[in-house]
Parts: sequence; structure tokens; C-alpha cells
Amino acid sequence: MQDKIPPSLVLIQDKTYNIPVCLWIEESYPQTAPICYVRPTREMMILRGEYISSNGEIQLPYLEEWKNGECDLVSLLQVMAAMFGDFPPVCMQPHPQPEQDSCWLQFHRQAEVLSKADGSSYLSLPRGDGQPFQQENETNC
Repeated sequence: MQDKIPPSLVLIQDKTYNIPVCLWIEESYPQTAPICYVRPTREMMILRGEYISSNGEIQLPYLEEWKNGECDLVSLLQVMAAMFGDFPPVCMQPHPQPEQDSCWLQFHRQAEVLSKADGSSYLSLPRGDGQPFQQENETNC
């Protein structure tokens, strides 16, 4: 059975963050620990580390040392919040710089494949300053 838990509230450098987690609670619970994952939103990416695998599985000592009667979900979430404060499991996705994005778009929008009379093709790219090339093989390298 999968139990969706609301995001864990974590304090990182005096700011509160929501860390989305997912807990798989099997029929053998509470004798066995739940299987826990960080589930980043589209804007986030997983930070693989000592306690987080590349697929987001949470691997805390508390889970590995789980004991029925001594461990519970509330304590697990408290341990996660404390550990995530020291070792954040997610960060925001990096966004391309506007200059890079506009350059990429300019190149892909303005490049043209042209055909010569002899049947061969060539790629026509405008100069960065918008002026025409003076010679067929001119470059600005």
C-alpha cells in the first residue's frame, strides 16, 4: 500500500522548505520499515548523497535499524526533517541563461538549408551583426 504523506517541512539555513516524500507501507508494517522516496516536483531535481539514491530512495539509518514498537511514522518524519536540514535531498532545476536561450533560438530559427544548381546543399547562417557575408567561405572565428 502506498501512503502519500504531505511534504516534510524542513529548516535549511533559517528558511522553511517543503520536501515532497512518498512512503510505501507494506502489509508487514509495523514489523518492517516503510520504503521511502523523495518525489521532486517538476521544478526540482534530486541531490544524490549519503542518504538519497539517484532514484530518490531515502536510505536513513533510522529505516535500516527499524524496530517494531520503537519506531513509528511520526518519528521517521522528524528524523527526515532533521537530516534533510543538514543534507538537502532536492534543489531547484537550473534554468538556461536568457542569453544562451536566445542565441540557441536565433541559430535554429534563422539557419536555412539551400540547394545549389548542381544539386548539392549547404547551410546558410547569417552573420551575428546581420550583414551579408562578403565571400562564400567567410567566418568570424
